[in-house]
Amino acid sequence: MTAELVRGQNHPLSQSRLEIRISAGTPIVAAAALGDENGRIHGTQWVAHPGAPTQPGLEVPRQAAADHRLAVDLDAMTDAVHRVSVLLALPAAGGGPGPTRFGAVAAPFVAVTGLDGTEVASYTITGLETESAVVALELYRRQGAWKVRAVGQGYAGGLAELLTDQGLPQAGQLAAGIGEAVAQGLARSVQAPPSRPSGGDRSRQAAAPAVGPDQGGTAPRSTPDPAPPAYGGQPTGLPGQDGPQPAYGGAGAAEPAPATGGPIDYSHPRRRTSAPPPPPTAPPAPPGQPAQPVAGDATGWSMEERLYNQVWGMFEDLARTTAAYRSAVDFAESRMDKELEQALSDPRSRIGGQGDAAREAARARHGRLVDQAREVLDRDLAQLVAEAEVVEPALPPAFARWDNPVWHAYRVPMEIPMALRLGDLSLPEADRLRIPMLLRLPLERGLWIDSGRTGSPDGSFTDSHDMRHLAVETAVAHAARLLAVHPAGEFTVHVIDPAGSGARALAPLTRTGVLAAPPALGAAGVADVLGRLTQRVDLVQMALRGGAPDALPPGFDTSQQLLIVNDFPHGFDDRAVNQLRYLADEGPSVGVHLMMVADREESAGYGPLLDPLWRSLLRLTPVADDHLADPWVGHAWTYEPPLVPPGSQVLHQVLTQVAAARRAWNR
Repeated sequence: MTAELVRGQNHPLSQSRLEIRISAGTPIVAAAALGDENGRIHGTQWVAHPGAPTQPGLEVPRQAAADHRLAVDLDAMTDAVHRVSVLLALPAAGGGPGPTRFGAVAAPFVAVTGLDGTEVASYTITGLETESAVVALELYRRQGAWKVRAVGQGYAGGLAELLTDQGLPQAGQLAAGIGEAVAQGLARSVQAPPSRPSGGDRSRQAAAPAVGPDQGGTAPRSTPDPAPPAYGGQPTGLPGQDGPQPAYGGAGAAEPAPATGGPIDYSHPRRRTSAPPPPPTAPPAPPGQPAQPVAGDATGWSMEERLYNQVWGMFEDLARTTAAYRSAVDFAESRMDKELEQALSDPRSRIGGQGDAAREAARARHGRLVDQAREVLDRDLAQLVAEAEVVEPALPPAFARWDNPVWHAYRVPMEIPMALRLGDLSLPEADRLRIPMLLRLPLERGLWIDSGRTGSPDGSFTDSHDMRHLAVETAVAHAARLLAVHPAGEFTVHVIDPAGSGARALAPLTRTGVLAAPPALGAAGVADVLGRLTQRVDLVQMALRGGAPDALPPGFDTSQQLLIVNDFPHGFDDRAVNQLRYLADEGPSVGVHLMMVADREESAGYGPLLDPLWRSLLRLTPVADDHLADPWVGHAWTYEPPLVPPGSQVLHQVLTQVAAARRAWNR
C-alpha cells in the first residue's frame, strides 16, 4: 500500500534500490545531498547535481525538466552517510525561462518507488509561496534501517540559501555551478511517473477526498490537481494517515485474522483495492426539479464506506462551488475597476454627467455579475444542505456528532471503523452548512490541541485559563470517541498531566476507569510513562524488523496506544523531550499515537528542537478557527471541534460502557 505522506511524516523503506520520481509541471532542477548523522554536508563532493550527477549509490538527472527520476542504492552508501536529502529548485537566471517561485506553479509531486515502479511513499509539496528551492524528501538511517520523511522546507533564497542551511561552506559557489550546468544543458523530459489515483470527472460515484489540511499555511491557489491529496495525509488522508487514495481505500466485510503467529498488522483490516459495487440510485426526480438526496449515494463495499465517500463528495462540491463564486466575484471586481479606470482616464468624461453615468453603469454591471454568481452558489448550497439533512442522521457513531441520537443506542463495536469524526468544516459563504471532518483509522499522525491564541472568527476565549481548560476538554472528547469506536481491548489511553492542572477536565476518563492508569504526575511520572512507551516502540520495531513477532514478551499488549500530554513543557527535561519526539516520529507505524495539549509559544524556549514535532502533528483547536488549508483550491476552512453539548450525559454513558467491556475483556 502506498503511504501518502504529509509534512513531517515518515515511512519505513523495505527496499534498498529505489527510484525517486518527481513531477512538477514546469522545468525544475533536481539534486540530492548526502549528510552525516547530524545532517551536515561535508563538501561539494557530497552533493549529486546536474554538473556532477553521480555519487556512490546515487544518480540524478543532468538537465532541468518537468519530470525526473533519481536512482538510489542505499546499500551502496558509505557508513558515514546517514541522510539523503532530495532537493528541488527552479532554474536560476540563465537556466531558461519560467517561473521564479514555487507559489506560481502547481505543487510538485514526489514519489519513492521500487525499480518495478511500485510506489512506496509519495508526497505533494503544498504551502510553498515565494520559495524557489525546497528540500522535498529525506531518506534517513535509524537503528540500522532506512526510512523516508516528507520535509517540504522551502527557501526564498534559492539553492544557495538551501545549501548554506545544510551546513555547506561552499554553498554559493556550488549553487552558481549548478546554474551554469543547467544553462548549458537542453531541457528534456523523461517518462512520467505512474499516475496518481485518478479523480476522473470527480463525479460523486468516484469521489476521493479533495484535501488534506496543511497546518499552518495556505496552499497555492492554482488549477485543481486531478488527484488532490486526501484529507490529511492519509486518506484519508488526514493526518497521518491519509493522502491521495482512490475512493478512500474501500472497506468491506472484515477479513478473518490469523489465530496465532504472523507479524502485527496495524493497517486497517478492511481496506480493499478492487472496485466496489455501484451505489444505490435515487428515485427519479420530477421534471425540472433537482434529484432528491439519498444517504449512501456513493461507491463503497458497505454503507459505512458509501457514507464516508459521500461526505467527502459533499466536501468537494462545497469547495468547487465556493471557488467558482469567489472567482466570479473577483472577476466582477477587476472588471469594474478597469471600467472605472477607463472612465476616469478621459478628461472629457469628468465634466458633466457622462462620467457619473459611466461609473453607475460599471457598478450596475458589477452588481449583476455578483448577483448571478450568488444565485448559482445559493442553488448549489441548497442542494448540499438538503443532502446534509439526509446524510447526518444516517451516520454511524464513528461519523456522528455527540448530539446525534445514534449514541443513545451505542454498543461497544466488534470491529474498527474505517474513519473517525474529528469535528466539522465550513466556509464563510456557507455558514449554515457543516461538513464532517473524517479521519482515517488507524491513526497515522498525532494530534495537537492548541491551548494558545487562535484565529477564532469571533475573537472569543481570550482568557488563557479558560482556553487551557477547554483544550483539555476537547482532548477528552477526541479520546473518548477513539475509545468508543474500537473493540474492547483494542485501544488504550495513557495521560501525562505533570502539574495536575487538567484534573477537572480529565474527570470523565478517570471516573469511568477507561485509562490504563491514573494520570502521571510530576517529572517522575513523565519519565515513567515515556520510558514504557518508548520501550514498547523499540520492542515492536525489533520484532517486526526481525520477522519474529513471537519474540515479544508473553501477554504483550498489542492494542493501539494513545498518549495524551497536558501542560507541556511543564515537567519535561531534555531527555523527556527527545523521547516525546521519538514517539511522534516512530510511534504511529507500530500503534503508538500522541495527542498534545499545548501552547506552541510556551514551548519556544526549546528553540528549533521542537519544530519537527509540531510540524508532524495535525493542529486542532478547542474553538472555531479558520486555520485548515486545502491544497486543491486553497480555501481556509473553519474547523469546529466536536464538543459534547452542555449538560449532556452522553460522554459518561459511552465511557461507562467502554470501561465495562474492557473489564470483561480482561477477565
